[in-house]
Amino acid sequence: MSAFKVEIRVMPRASLLDPQGQAVQHALHALGFRDVGGVRAGKHLVVELQAANPEEAAARARAMCDRLLAKTPSPDYHVAVETA
Repeated sequence: MSAFKVEIRVMPRASLLDPQGQAVQHALHALGFRDVGGVRAGKHLVVELQAANPEEAAARARAMCDRLLAKTPSPDYHVAVETA
């Protein structure tokens, strides 16, 4: 088994309303940042795990997303694996 660092980025689907992103956009406008045209808010997670190889680490990370980390309505997520 080897140690891997898995970075997971979870974002709301582009076709869906993003209330958190809209709230940030409105707050930025209120602070004078009128040039901001749009904001999408998501989450970035870094998970350290043990796996036999990078492919297994990525598969386990995708399973984590499907079961817990990306359970909001219709999210998109991206998994990147590197050796720890």
